[in-house]
Amino acid sequence: MKIRLFILSCLAAVTLLGQKNASITFEQWLSLKQAGAPLVSPDGKYILYTVTSTDWANNGYDSEIWLSKDGAAPVQLTRTIKGSSSAAAFTPDSKYVSFLADRGDKTQVYLIAVNGGEAMAITKDEDGIAAYDWSPDGKQIAYTKAEPDSKKDKTIKERYGAFAVEGDEYKLSHLWLLNVNMDSIALAGLYPCYASKEKTNPCYTIPAAKRLTEGNFTVAGFLWSPDGKYILYNRQPDPLINSSLHSDIAMIDMNTRKTEILVANPSTDAAVEWSPKSDAFVYRSSVNDSITNFFTNSRLFIYTLATKQSREIAQDIDENKGVYAWTEKGIFLSAALKMKTGVYKLDPATGKSELLKLPLDNTGNISFSKKTGAIAVIGRNFDELPEVYAGTLESNWKKITAMNAQIQNWNTPVNEIVDWKSTDGATIEGVLIKPKNFDPAKKYPLLVVIHGGPTGTDRPEPTPTYVYPIMQWVEKGAVVLRVNYRGSAGYGEKFRSLNVRNLGIGDMWDVMSGVQSLAKKGFIDTSRMGCMGWSQGGYISAFLTTNTKAFKAISVGAGISNWVTYYVSTDITPFTRQYLKATPWQDKDIYLKTSPMTNINQASTPTLIQHGEFDRRVPIQNAYELYRGLQDRNIPSKLIVYKGFGHGITKPKERLAAIWHNWNWFNHYVFGEKMEELPFE
Repeated sequence: MKIRLFILSCLAAVTLLGQKNASITFEQWLSLKQAGAPLVSPDGKYILYTVTSTDWANNGYDSEIWLSKDGAAPVQLTRTIKGSSSAAAFTPDSKYVSFLADRGDKTQVYLIAVNGGEAMAITKDEDGIAAYDWSPDGKQIAYTKAEPDSKKDKTIKERYGAFAVEGDEYKLSHLWLLNVNMDSIALAGLYPCYASKEKTNPCYTIPAAKRLTEGNFTVAGFLWSPDGKYILYNRQPDPLINSSLHSDIAMIDMNTRKTEILVANPSTDAAVEWSPKSDAFVYRSSVNDSITNFFTNSRLFIYTLATKQSREIAQDIDENKGVYAWTEKGIFLSAALKMKTGVYKLDPATGKSELLKLPLDNTGNISFSKKTGAIAVIGRNFDELPEVYAGTLESNWKKITAMNAQIQNWNTPVNEIVDWKSTDGATIEGVLIKPKNFDPAKKYPLLVVIHGGPTGTDRPEPTPTYVYPIMQWVEKGAVVLRVNYRGSAGYGEKFRSLNVRNLGIGDMWDVMSGVQSLAKKGFIDTSRMGCMGWSQGGYISAFLTTNTKAFKAISVGAGISNWVTYYVSTDITPFTRQYLKATPWQDKDIYLKTSPMTNINQASTPTLIQHGEFDRRVPIQNAYELYRGLQDRNIPSKLIVYKGFGHGITKPKERLAAIWHNWNWFNHYVFGEKMEELPFE
């Protein structure tokens, strides 16, 4: 351990030498621990949450479960040697914590006492478990798992080798039910019975699970009713992403084991929360309009079991809505409110909501105790990292974690919310990031960083962001603009629809008008500007590459270069049909008008292209197409392919490489420095 720490400290020192003017190394930034997934116990006494840390040795991220009792200092509850502990839950009696982990025998459900000790597997499924939930009485666990290869599948593979038919490469998932004898587990002291000649008594023998669902569909999620009489589940034709547009809601009567389909609109239907009395549930649906779910508001309904009727709720909230919980006090919802998070309390009788006043700018998950008024919350103010809090909705919250201690002495930048009018008069907001010693009389290089989505949202934060070293550039002497362009979440359905049949074009208006508004203030050097973004932000960056000459350098991360190429190869084909309102064969002109490649002959900006090798969301053909067009025109360009990755760079070492690639590219073209090699000593 000491040798490893010495090596890391030496690496940080070498890295710092290469990061001119930066007090925080990239490794320090990437090593920040993050809290998440807070959960309050049914009796309100305990709060658990996860802490995710960077595992440089194994090139991954490790999540483990922490526990606090009565608001006291938290302790680490799990230590999975290889891999993470996830999907934590309390048993209904609040005496144990269950979680998923792969400890050498596929992913199983483990159980550990709230006062610590060894964890024991309480499932032994040879195929591994995907998701699980306790019955309200704590005597059973329902879980989903993928179907194993059939004998036919194995025989075909043995004879013909490996091949796949597009649209047919998947495994269905179904529901299983496992009896759990908590009295025996308590007596055994979490000691499993092993298959050997030696017998240890007492010990716990895991029973066999029984299958609950059959058929040519996949179970995409499920919910026990609070009284334990029913299980709702969302069923769709297969697990492929586009099949969620055709999901229905079914219910199993746990006494008779009979299944009834309750909601079956032609679009997405998904159950999200039971009522406390088990007589109704909330579900999300697009009803009859299955082709506008990307940019229109999500719709929530209450289905009443007795009448078998649905009614829409929360129509007064002009945004996509999430459901925290349905308690005796009402239904609690979340929705983006510009850059903040709105938390709403809805009256299920009237369907009307009220905005609550909470002490945080951004609120993540809120967990409600089923027996008390206690809650667990994760959230932050704009200048903080997320923390876990305990309390009630009505009382002051106590901070359980201390994640912000990690950056207490960091030279974090200043975030300011700015707004301006776009070309067509739309009001656009953005985050302007400045050094603490900002002087409005000086001229600063400007770097524009564009979020993905397009329904993402940029917010003020102390340590932005992903593969773009914003903190280090600001410390180096730049200002950064993050643009919530049309289509971003938090500004209502009409705003999210402004780039329908206007992709790229309207987005370019929003970015360039933002640049112009800063230029009028006199503190940016318009001869030293760069632009970058990932996914939809990469697409907008590519569009700017071929349609403007304002920037000295651009970086395109996992971006679309040609909507036709994208349409025929992405795993979310409906996205293009919805935003452009046509297929390429119906309206070729709109595909040409909005594609960066259409104006490749106008490109002149040095462009870095970053892409995952196996990206299905934005397939890598888009990267090669843009790269070839730039190369044929002798424009400085570089394509970097991150091996083995999909749409995101999900391992720390490759993420570090991507950060360095952007750092070098913009330092050279915007700051006029010599292009450096990655540090290797």
